[in-house]
Amino acid sequence: AVVSTQSTGRYSKSQRAGIDFPVARIIRKMRAHPGMDRFRISAGGGVFFSSVLEYLCAEILELSGLACKGVKKRRITPRHVLLAIGNDEELHELLKNVTIPGAGVVPYVNPALLKKGRNGQGQTKEIQSMEF
Repeated sequence: AVVSTQSTGRYSKSQRAGIDFPVARIIRKMRAHPGMDRFRISAGGGVFFSSVLEYLCAEILELSGLACKGVKKRRITPRHVLLAIGNDEELHELLKNVTIPGAGVVPYVNPALLKKGRNGQGQTKEIQSMEF
């Protein structure tokens, strides 16, 4: 909910933008980044970057919660986060070079390693399991 500017209270940039992530802190970190002293950072830039980070965190948490429910657990662990990222194509592409400590590996069996059928052909069905 966006706060109206006509009221006489003090509101943070996050409250005015209607998001939960700290806009002022992100603007401060962007300005303190090495090499950024040559560039000007608008107030809208910090709001935009904060809202993008908030959206990505909400998306990852939602998918992790679904992965957690899939294995009938109530607490999200790094393993659930990894499985959620691995099962979503766009998040996997975005975070393909990220290592999550304590999460293990995404389950995958190469089709060439599967048992051969009666006719000598390897099984072509991929095994995708959320169990670990």
